[in-house]
Amino acid sequence: MRNEMMHRPVVKPELVSYLREEQKQVPGELGQIQKEANERGVPIIPHETVVFMQFLLGQIQPKNILEIGTAIGFSSSLMAQYAGEGAHVTTVDRFDVMIRNAKETYKRLGNEEQITLLEGQAADIFPTLTGPYDFIFMDSAKSKYIEFLPECLRLLRKGGVLMVDDIFQAGTVLDPIEEIPRSQRTIHRKLKRFLKVINTHPDLTTSLVPLGDGVALITKEADEVIIVEED
Repeated sequence: MRNEMMHRPVVKPELVSYLREEQKQVPGELGQIQKEANERGVPIIPHETVVFMQFLLGQIQPKNILEIGTAIGFSSSLMAQYAGEGAHVTTVDRFDVMIRNAKETYKRLGNEEQITLLEGQAADIFPTLTGPYDFIFMDSAKSKYIEFLPECLRLLRKGGVLMVDDIFQAGTVLDPIEEIPRSQRTIHRKLKRFLKVINTHPDLTTSLVPLGDGVALITKEADEVIIVEED
């Protein structure tokens, strides 16, 4: 379950250590789950992203939240806890082991009523969702980001925020494709396409933040945003 990219941050290691060790830790049982996951090398969002998400959710106070990529249920629980009273999280995952772990996390935290876990392929579940969502967090297969983007934008309300994790592929997204291992070239090409779209689309406002392996914050500026795929 080790995620190699978690151990190749895109900023100086000394700064990463400072961000992870000196910023306020998550309290209570959720903090214990975070600690256990980090000790076991289970892939969850790094602490600098945790703190950033806590701050962001506190500012925008979303009520209807969608997550693509549940993993062990840590980030969905974090969002449920810090989004404010009355917030509800819908989260999607297709891996049986992650679904079991997430259900255990929710039971342990007692937050089952705040979180709806949808089991299956995101591509199959998207058409069943109507939204609108105030906040969407996408942390799934990186090669799927460009494919999932149109559906995320359809479901996001105008003025809502789409937060996308792990966009820099440990910084290699800027390298020439000839230097990328063949097994990673599809991810490389699709991440570059994703970044180009979110950085240049006239109906999106995007900020890229070097937290962990990179975070994109995208605001939808029109009621309908059309993404035209390249051939």
